[in-house]
Amino acid sequence: MDRGAEAAHEQALRWWQTRCFVAAAAIVAAVPLLLPDVPPLVDLPGHLGRWRVQQSSGTAPWLADWYAFEWQLIGNLGIDLLVVLLEPLLGLEPAVKLVVLATPVLTAIGLLWIAREVHGRIPPTALFALPIVYSFPFHFGFVNFALAMALALNAFALWLRLARQERLRLRAVLFVPIGLVLWICHTYGWGLLGVLAFSAELIRQHDRGRAWPLAAFHAGLHCIPLAPPALLMVAWRSGGHVTGQTADWFNWRAKVMWLTMVLRDRWEMFDIACVAVLYLVLFKGFRDPAIEYSRNLGISALFLLAVFVLLPRIVFGSAYADMRLAPYMLGIALIALRPRPGLTQRGAATLALAGLAFFLVRIGGTTASFWQYDRTYDRELAALDRVPVGARLVSFVGETCYNEWMMSRLEHAPGMALTRRLAFSNDQWSMAGAQLLTVRYAAARGFNHDPSQIVTDVRCPREWWRPIAVSLATFPREAFDYVWIVQPPAYDKRLEAGMTPIWRSGSSVLFRIDEPRRPPELLMRDLGPLGPAYFERIRRTRPS
Repeated sequence: MDRGAEAAHEQALRWWQTRCFVAAAAIVAAVPLLLPDVPPLVDLPGHLGRWRVQQSSGTAPWLADWYAFEWQLIGNLGIDLLVVLLEPLLGLEPAVKLVVLATPVLTAIGLLWIAREVHGRIPPTALFALPIVYSFPFHFGFVNFALAMALALNAFALWLRLARQERLRLRAVLFVPIGLVLWICHTYGWGLLGVLAFSAELIRQHDRGRAWPLAAFHAGLHCIPLAPPALLMVAWRSGGHVTGQTADWFNWRAKVMWLTMVLRDRWEMFDIACVAVLYLVLFKGFRDPAIEYSRNLGISALFLLAVFVLLPRIVFGSAYADMRLAPYMLGIALIALRPRPGLTQRGAATLALAGLAFFLVRIGGTTASFWQYDRTYDRELAALDRVPVGARLVSFVGETCYNEWMMSRLEHAPGMALTRRLAFSNDQWSMAGAQLLTVRYAAARGFNHDPSQIVTDVRCPREWWRPIAVSLATFPREAFDYVWIVQPPAYDKRLEAGMTPIWRSGSSVLFRIDEPRRPPELLMRDLGPLGPAYFERIRRTRPS
């Protein structure tokens, strides 16, 4: 327990320090996800498609013609394994929604539990950390990652509790399997726990009178139970089937952007203003005589800051590696704050009310945002009622070349065709070693996996996305039965030749392909700069 915690024990519990409040905060954290049938997270529909293949290999044998699925022990299996347990009981979509809904709940509990263990009582300033339960990485749909981070926060709270109780042997025994479970859920959760556990143990050893070098040595010894997954990591990443590069180091512009996008959702000014509130609270920890930083969590936040600075943007082919850490780094820094002993009970209550109001405003905004996204999902996914089971479907989802603050959340909507209709979807990721599914549909080469579903009005710099005219003119029609176009940019309607619309909603349309072998060159004769030479060049450079 940190300095000042003993004094906190002598005070009566205030409303924000009770178990009832923690339970209420956890329930409130679940509210935005109660209404949507499909949690509107960018990548989640694509993951749902993968889990449908995972669970349907025996009942839909045609999926094996399109996808290869092979179980492997990798550090990215959190919901994949939970689906095996829950899908037979609940069905795929309800099972996934339950786990996704539990993630912000567990994150909120973990943050408050850590604060309680370090400070002796939950400080009123800890309430300002609660909005990170709906951080940008969560909105992006990094669901295995987010679940692992939520579990890691709770595991760290248990680590602190056992240390406070001097039950170190029990801690050593328990954290061997806990570390393994976290690594299997997602490597990042295991890494977060390792950083937090080492930094906390470092302070504990130093507070016992050891010099910093000796304290670091003993802290490392105490963290040995967390080490076994390192062997699994070596075995996983050294496999000959593993692909993916590590790149884009010290991209300072991107790192600054991630720090401003911690709460990125729909309304840019609102989201940035809320992030500004977080930084203002952190700044007041240095200047305000009423609050201070805990040494324990303060050094944990500094360790995480160092990791954030050193992490590249891409690790083993997985993008946004550093971005994912930013909200948790801020969350730990925020719960490191606490009132100084001289702060009055009225002042503490005022801080708690301000933190609670901030949390409720963010939850209200996220709930409204998710409700609007859910309406969009319902409108667009109505097209799937016209898609036969087992159809060969190619999808094109409109996007812009600009990094717009509000993401459509439709980038992987085609994954719902695989989820609900067992149809082929060209939005699946295909990176050997990073996940269990790879795409094998050779007839659709160039249009068989992510990001072939993304289309724009012009070619975007530094992106594999194609202009919609290129996609419509060059995709192999003989490989598909249907074309689903979702909120596309404007395009020449002559590119629809040989296809019959069978569903429309706004600019979105579902086509049945009637002339699968019609030469696409006949469709581009009068397209100006998008002529045959341009399309031939695109064919030669398109991703496979």
